Amino acid sequence: MESAKSRFLRYVTYYTTSDEFTGTSPSTERQKDLGRALMQELEALKLEDVHMDDCGNVLATLPASKGVDAPVIALIAHMDTAPDASGENVKPRLVRYEGGELKLNDTVSLTEALCPGLESHVGEELIVTDGTTLLGADDKAGVAEIMAAVETMIEKNVKHGEVRVIFTTDEEIGNGVDGLDVQELGCDYGYTVDGGPLGEIEFENFNAASAVLTVHGVGVHPGSAKNVMINAATAAMAFHAMLPEDEVPEKTDGYEGFFHLTEMSGSVTEATLRYIIRDHDRERFEEKKALFADCAARLDEIYGDGTAEAQISDSYYNMKEKILPHFHLIERAENAFRANGVEPQCVPIRGGTDGARLSWDGLPCPNLSTGGYNYHGVREWIPADSLEAMTNVLITLTESFAE
Repeated sequence: MESAKSRFLRYVTYYTTSDEFTGTSPSTERQKDLGRALMQELEALKLEDVHMDDCGNVLATLPASKGVDAPVIALIAHMDTAPDASGENVKPRLVRYEGGELKLNDTVSLTEALCPGLESHVGEELIVTDGTTLLGADDKAGVAEIMAAVETMIEKNVKHGEVRVIFTTDEEIGNGVDGLDVQELGCDYGYTVDGGPLGEIEFENFNAASAVLTVHGVGVHPGSAKNVMINAATAAMAFHAMLPEDEVPEKTDGYEGFFHLTEMSGSVTEATLRYIIRDHDRERFEEKKALFADCAARLDEIYGDGTAEAQISDSYYNMKEKILPHFHLIERAENAFRANGVEPQCVPIRGGTDGARLSWDGLPCPNLSTGGYNYHGVREWIPADSLEAMTNVLITLTESFAE
């Protein structure tokens, strides 16, 4: 049997970064390279109905053990990596962490200040990068853990119900379940394996929207610009200043929401600001979207009608209200962690997962840890032992539905 660690070290070498600007599904063809490799491995394990859909999602079915009548469970992870940092030519390294600063290269280091939780893993083997790319534990760790769990269940004849294995594309750009039909999947419950430190269970996530402000200016020679020019870049800065300065990611935590400026470009004649809007509370979420639109209207009042154009699009919603009626899913996960010597902890997600959209589509789907830290950046890392621990948790969890 191939370990989750060995699988993970292979999977992260695939360049699978998604791209929100292509307008295709999947957003990048390169994601299919890993998908095709996973299909070969699933077929070698003799899973049934192994296929890739039009969006690049890979699906397969592990039939129930003989005589077992149990709910159909989906185990889900995503293949893409975030565009926030390069995911090309990832070079994973195994290091024994001895404490203090861990240098990845001459300019990039891991420290407790930059990587909270690092000092709790002194003496352990960590998987890190060379400091020039992200690692891809988000979410290739989840992919590796699911694959290793499935192989182990087969090889050790672990009793289980029917299991649907699903590896999605484009989760990082909010399109992770495009092409999936919950009714066609035929699953009763699901778990995404896409969380952080070992033991975390998440069933509360942000309500999320993307927002774009486009400012249309009036260009004229600066020598004769008085009372004529409308500098779109300047107006865009004025818009940003209207938003609450403390409601940003770097000043919030826990259940606190934010406006996050992710990209800006512009000139005198046109400027564009791209944001994501987040809040756990649905009412506050709606208020944030309304404020964004109101600030755009305020620009029109200042500079003239047609100056500002605001586009706001919801991405996903808090899955909490869809999970609470099925709270046994959380209790089963807690028991599976404890059975494998891991203390579970329910924490809110300051983000979202495929499970959020699936839960709202009718498939209750909380999120489980992978063991990774510092996602979406060059300081991403994961303890090697966490990969094996999560493999065992998934086996125990899946087995519990067959009891």
